[in-house]
Amino acid sequence: MSGYAPSEAARRSGFSLDTLRYYEKIGLLSGVGRTSGGRRIFTDEDLSWLVLFRCLRDTGMPIAEMSRYAELAREGDHTAGERKALLERHAERVGEQMRLLQRQYDHLREKIRFYERLPGAS
Repeated sequence: MSGYAPSEAARRSGFSLDTLRYYEKIGLLSGVGRTSGGRRIFTDEDLSWLVLFRCLRDTGMPIAEMSRYAELAREGDHTAGERKALLERHAERVGEQMRLLQRQYDHLREKIRFYERLPGAS
């Protein structure tokens, strides 16, 4: 098992040190170990959680839902169905957002093409 200093965990996860502390404080990230000197030490498992949290946060999942997911995972395998359902609901919202963004992107490209056809707009 590898151990990572907070700065390395932040670098690997893309989160700031403040975010790591916050996620630990609210219980989103639980059981972070400590060195004999009291410094936090992150494991590969902690980093796996952080990669998941990065995905969920980047796709707009609210912290409360992220916390619920983590809580369910800590409760054990019998919550797998509920965790799957939570992720499916989130994936549907992400899909809706992607479709909206694609329509908006297409509109922007159309407007750019309009300007490209105007004299003196290149």
